Amino acid sequence: MKNTKHIDIVGAGIAGLTTALALAEKGHTVRIFEQSPALEEIGAGLQLSPNATRIFDALGLRDDLAEVWYEPDHLQLVSGLSLRTLARLPVRAMSRDRWMAPYAVIHRARLQDVLLNASRRYSSIKFEFGKRIEAPASGGADVTVGADGVWSSLRRTVRGSAEPRFSGYAAWRATLPIAELPKSFSHTDVTALLGPGAHLVIYRIGSETINLVATIPEHRSEKGWNLKGDASRLLAAFKRWNASIGIVLAKAEWRHWPIYEVADASWRGDDNTILIGDAAHAMAPHAAQGAAMAIEDSCELASWLDRTDIETATALMRFEAHRRPRIRRVGQRGLLNKFAYQAMGPFRLGRDIVFTLRGGESLLADLDWLYGYRAG
Repeated sequence: MKNTKHIDIVGAGIAGLTTALALAEKGHTVRIFEQSPALEEIGAGLQLSPNATRIFDALGLRDDLAEVWYEPDHLQLVSGLSLRTLARLPVRAMSRDRWMAPYAVIHRARLQDVLLNASRRYSSIKFEFGKRIEAPASGGADVTVGADGVWSSLRRTVRGSAEPRFSGYAAWRATLPIAELPKSFSHTDVTALLGPGAHLVIYRIGSETINLVATIPEHRSEKGWNLKGDASRLLAAFKRWNASIGIVLAKAEWRHWPIYEVADASWRGDDNTILIGDAAHAMAPHAAQGAAMAIEDSCELASWLDRTDIETATALMRFEAHRRPRIRRVGQRGLLNKFAYQAMGPFRLGRDIVFTLRGGESLLADLDWLYGYRAG
């Protein structure tokens, strides 16, 4: 017999909206609290791998998203010093043929628009904007979901949770008109430029815009995101790279995102509170899986809460136990990517040889466990 639950969600970002849709699809009712008076267009590009896009397909969003995302042909691994291509990974073909879901890139705001519009089609999803929630709200909710990001206010109510810690890295983000990207850089692929101590990822979002994300080490931190920063620090990190990269970087207006992580700690609080996404396990973006892990959380939390054979508290406990090993493995993959992308000296030479000899299909096949994962 169906047991309809009433769920409060704190945060109307990607994690919160996807959770709301997954729960409403199963017949539950949802109330979303968002501290902003309206959702603003912030952020830049996202990479959505097949483990995330198949969830959107199951929610009936594939056609809506196909209008606003772009499917790159390849992921190129390129030396930032010589501009020599080390490997071309055929992500478009292998994603569709091997993992049966697309690999796409999209502006964060466009994804949020699609999720918000889809949520508004459900009478069982209600929104309360301009309301900051720091503890489970009154009103008889069966579960309160903290989807309010790395600086989660709800996390403070979860005993044994971890405070965000600075990773020692910052992401610098910018967009450029596609016409301003030199022809020596691909306009159809995701290009990861690898170099000593830093890396730069370039890809298109939409038909006319290029997204740039540079990850560099930093010795001091600021709390926040989408900050105005001194771009001279960024340019200095790439001054020994190929000169054409410096030219591209100098054209852009950059925003500064200090990277904070949330350590492996408790996600569950009293009164059936559960944290998901960055509120639970924020990780550095070296594996491009931050959004995907939040989307997986949303799908799997909805499945556990839909169970009628166990109590709600047990469902939350099992959800956390089920998700934790995967989050750890993805985090470890991110550390491996950081080491490989930013390798120096003999490690860099060895990396270049391995990438060149193995080839793109073989490198992608190593990610069956990641991209082939079916949440739910």
